[in-house]
Amino acid sequence: MSDVALQAAEILRVLDLASAVVFAITGALVASRKQMDIVGFMWMGVITGVGGGTLRDLLLDAPVFWIVDPTPLALCLGAAGLVHFSAHLVASRYRFLLYLDAFGMALVTTVGTAKALDMGTGPLVAVGMGVITAAVGGILRDILGQEPSILLRRDIYVTAAVCGSVTYVVADALGVSGPATTALAIAAGFTLRACAIRFDLFLPIFRPRPGRMPGIRGEVR
Repeated sequence: MSDVALQAAEILRVLDLASAVVFAITGALVASRKQMDIVGFMWMGVITGVGGGTLRDLLLDAPVFWIVDPTPLALCLGAAGLVHFSAHLVASRYRFLLYLDAFGMALVTTVGTAKALDMGTGPLVAVGMGVITAAVGGILRDILGQEPSILLRRDIYVTAAVCGSVTYVVADALGVSGPATTALAIAAGFTLRACAIRFDLFLPIFRPRPGRMPGIRGEVR
């Protein structure tokens, strides 16, 4: 493996660890709102931190990353434990946490997309793996915490993950260097999500329309 490839792999590993910690914190904050004990904090932190990556690896038929190297698991447990004793301080910075979560989403989307491409998948599958890595942990967190799922909110979240993942796939196809591709993908995903938070942006939603009424002779107008 070349020096550039080794450097890119190390960057992705650091990003993977950082994103797991960020998501673990968001999971632990849900536990704080539900007034769970410290075991509940750790459970929510781990599920949120490694849930998406776990499903990604299972679908790719790859060794599950936290089983091969338990460092992400340990970091998630540690982060959740710290939040248990400091949730009142962290929760008061809610808007900052939204941006932190956006950054984590951008990181983990990039890692998931890169891993899928490295395993030889096509561009469409790679984008799917990136989005799964970013969204599944949050979906599990919301289900367990009995909160509205990110899929059911108007927030531009999954769309931002798609944006970051597509950016990575396109840049990689154009032959952009590994570190630059990673930076572009993270910037694209985070920028879109951050703008959505800052300016309250959302995609147009479906609005039901009344059905057509039957005519005098029973025909449909």
